[in-house]
Amino acid sequence: MECEQSIKAVRGNFLDITHTVQCPEEIESSLRFIKDGLLLIRDGHVAWFGSWEEGHHQIPDSIRVRDYSGKMIVPGFVDTHIHYPQCEMVGAYGEQLLDWLNKHTFPAEKRYNDLEYAREMSAFFIKQLLRNGTTTALVFGTVHPESVEALFESARHINMRMIAGKVMMDRNAPDYLLDTPESSYTQSKALIERWHKNGRLLYAITPRFAPTSSPEQLAMVQRLRQEYPDTYLHTHLSENKDEIAWVKALFPERKNYLDVYHHYGLTGRKSVFAHCIHLEEDEWNCLRETDSSIAFCPTSNLYLGSGLFNLSKAWQKRVKVGMGTDIGAGTTFNMLQTLNEAYKIMQLQGYRLSAYEAFYLATLGGADALGLANTIGNFNVGKEADFVVLEPTATPLQQLRYDNSKTLMDKLFVMMTLGDDRSIYRTYVDGRLVYERT
Repeated sequence: MECEQSIKAVRGNFLDITHTVQCPEEIESSLRFIKDGLLLIRDGHVAWFGSWEEGHHQIPDSIRVRDYSGKMIVPGFVDTHIHYPQCEMVGAYGEQLLDWLNKHTFPAEKRYNDLEYAREMSAFFIKQLLRNGTTTALVFGTVHPESVEALFESARHINMRMIAGKVMMDRNAPDYLLDTPESSYTQSKALIERWHKNGRLLYAITPRFAPTSSPEQLAMVQRLRQEYPDTYLHTHLSENKDEIAWVKALFPERKNYLDVYHHYGLTGRKSVFAHCIHLEEDEWNCLRETDSSIAFCPTSNLYLGSGLFNLSKAWQKRVKVGMGTDIGAGTTFNMLQTLNEAYKIMQLQGYRLSAYEAFYLATLGGADALGLANTIGNFNVGKEADFVVLEPTATPLQQLRYDNSKTLMDKLFVMMTLGDDRSIYRTYVDGRLVYERT
């Protein structure tokens, strides 16, 4: 009986991508859609997946089937770049990147040395992720260790797959947000020792971006990465042209922006660089040669007027890409809305982003960008059971468009362009229901 009670059964229409791809043309052939499927979960992992007809006899009589017939069940969304302390200043008016940081971002981050405040905002942040179907996120804290302690505490409470780190920043920011090379190393090391691989939690070494770290601090980042090679490196790269010019002035000995990070050994697998809008050819090549990843953040790129990310170039160079909402320059936690903006950015460049490609980037592609494709991102047996139940007809307009959609591609595209948090019907983390729309 104990073994039976550890099993959960979920029925509905399932959609996922069975394996990672190297070009968008491969995605459709690896798409798996099971109309009336069954997912069996044991101890937070996928135990069996297939059609209801083939699998229902495996369900013990004592087990209640969670029946989502008519809904679309997909792997949990993966957000590869987001700032949780910036929730409270989303929609700040009128600035581009550098002025926006000084006027809005830095003052908002000041309060996170207060552990209780950080706990309050961490709880809010995680609730927002879950109500929008995001089950894994790569997250910036602030310079304060308390910000990371609070976030990891909240994520651990529901056994959520979370990657986060304390910002390292010792210059070119307000005094109240500066650490030192030594304190940033010591505090980051302590957080790594406590939280990295604690359950489903992972640590990301997090220099904010090159202009706010001295060469001495970047050397400490390098030291941490060498001492803990299975941690992540999470930072920003080539978001804004003024930013790039600033980096070149601060580091004239380096040949380009990415070379600053590469010089300190900060490129490589599990190195995730947000934005990457204005890359030089050598930088693209370095990202590919080091197996580094990019977080594509369309809503914030548009909001701050930063530019248009070249997704087709990333495919051409075979650089892994995941989607990032980039709260709070980004204006939504919702991955469907983020994909909608990604579609528009690509339209401006003459590239048609298909619903299948977008869906891949938000699920298995994002997992691959984080080095987690063997752990999350689809319904393969053994994977962690994080998934989202979508309501394709959450609004009257969605219902109308759904009724007029003939193909699976059409229905997914309508959900991606018209969907928002109302489309998230249920969210499951570690095989357990953690959000239900009321």
